[in-house]
Amino acid sequence: MAVLVDNNTRLVVQGITGSAGAFHTRQCREYGTQVVAGVTPGKGGTLFDGEVPIFDTLVQAIEATSANASMIFVPPPFAADAILEAIDAGVPLAVCITEGIPVADMLRVKVALEGSKTRLIGPNCPGIITPGQCKIGIMPGHIHKPGHVGVISRSGTLTYEAVGQLTALGVGQSTCIGIGGDSVKGTDFIDALALFEADSNTHAVILIGEIGGQAEENAAAWIDAHMTKPVVAFVAGMTAPPGRRMGHAGAIISGGGGTAKGKVDAFVAHGVRVAPTPGDMAATLLEVWQP
Repeated sequence: MAVLVDNNTRLVVQGITGSAGAFHTRQCREYGTQVVAGVTPGKGGTLFDGEVPIFDTLVQAIEATSANASMIFVPPPFAADAILEAIDAGVPLAVCITEGIPVADMLRVKVALEGSKTRLIGPNCPGIITPGQCKIGIMPGHIHKPGHVGVISRSGTLTYEAVGQLTALGVGQSTCIGIGGDSVKGTDFIDALALFEADSNTHAVILIGEIGGQAEENAAAWIDAHMTKPVVAFVAGMTAPPGRRMGHAGAIISGGGGTAKGKVDAFVAHGVRVAPTPGDMAATLLEVWQP
C-alpha cells in the first residue's frame, strides 16, 4: 500500500511548458512517474518532449488520458484558477507547487474544496512521493528509500533533511508529504496523520512543524486521541522574533501565539517525543520505534 500516490497514479501537469514545469516534469518522468498529459492553454494538440500530449484544458486531458492526479506549475496570479480548474474537473489529487499565491485567492479555493472530489496538497510545497513508485513535485528522488516511515512537513528543506537521515540509517519511507508553509492550504497535518494511521505500510511517522498558526497544537491533540503508531516531531523556529515572517508566509508569531516553544510544549503534553535539533529527527524516531 501507499498513501495517495503509487504505481497506478496517472499524472497531468498544468503549466507543463513553463520552465519550472518542464524541468520538474522531466524529473518526475525520470523517477518513473506516469506523466500522461500536460495542460497549457493555446498549445493543445502539441507534444511535450515528443511524447506527452498537451491539451488546452484539464477536462480534455482527463477525458483523453484518464489522469487521476494533477501537478500545478502555474504562476502565482493564475495558480488559484488552475486549482479551481482541477476541482471543477473532479481530479482526485491536485498538488500545487506554486509559491506566492495571494491569500484572498486561496480563500476562494478553500471554499471550493469543501464537498468536492479533489484533495489539494499545497500550495507552496515540495509535493508528495511514494519512494520507488511515484513522485509528484520537486523533491530529490534519489535520497528516498522504500520503507515504512511516513513523513509530513511544512518545510520542503526539512523534509529532505529527515529523509536523508532516515535513508542514511537504512530506514525507508512509505510516503512523504510536503503540506506547504502557507497559512491557507489544502491537506493539513491531521489529514495526513489520518492517512498514515489507516495505511498498513506505514509503521511510524515523523512530523515537522514550524512557527505560526495552530496546526501543530491541533495535531498534537489528534495524535494523543487517535494515533496508534509512534510519532516524533520537530518544530523549527525556536529563536524566531515575534512579528516577523520567517521564510514561509504562514511562519509568523503574532499575538503571543504560534511560538515554537508553545508547539513543543503541546507535543510534550500529549506524549509526542520532540527532536531537539534538525539533525536529531531520525535518531529520535529510533528511540521510540525500531524498524
